[in-house]
Amino acid sequence: MFDKLYVALIHYPILKKDGSIVSTAVTNFDVHDISRTCKTYNVKNYFLVTNLPAQRKIVEKVLDYWLNGYGGEFNPNRKEALEIFKIKNYLEDVIEEIEKNEGERPKIVFTSAKARNNVVSFEELKNQIKDSDHPFLILFGTGWGMPEEIREISDYDLEPIGAKGKFNHLSVRAAVAITLDRLIGEIV
Repeated sequence: MFDKLYVALIHYPILKKDGSIVSTAVTNFDVHDISRTCKTYNVKNYFLVTNLPAQRKIVEKVLDYWLNGYGGEFNPNRKEALEIFKIKNYLEDVIEEIEKNEGERPKIVFTSAKARNNVVSFEELKNQIKDSDHPFLILFGTGWGMPEEIREISDYDLEPIGAKGKFNHLSVRAAVAITLDRLIGEIV
């Protein structure tokens, strides 16, 4: 049912405020907070995508501390959550690994805080995932969002997270948690 669900946080390619393509900086919270949320909702793997070697090195130090160093002894729960974490250079690498592991290309889900046409509702996507044997990969962007080129290769364009207020600028960590809860909720 939800046993082939994957999440990826995209740090490249990402839109800058002026619309140009950039790489965004990885934060420590991107690594362990989202891993904890994904582990809670039984996500198979959480991928962080960055093409910058210096950023990858920072992530590897964080992982080493929590998986092999004192952090893992101090907080075994965080260590367990990070066991589903993987880092990749490009989105294509993520898709390739899932395809290799599952025997088929994942259905890709594009997310954005921006209002768009032809979006699928949380309820519709939840039913698609629940009734399917296909793997699903939910993409989350950083910066000013993911570029159109990623939306074009996606199978689903998920509606933005809505609230009754006019302000809509959640942290990506909050967006991942809310999205997974709306799609999976108490099912796992």
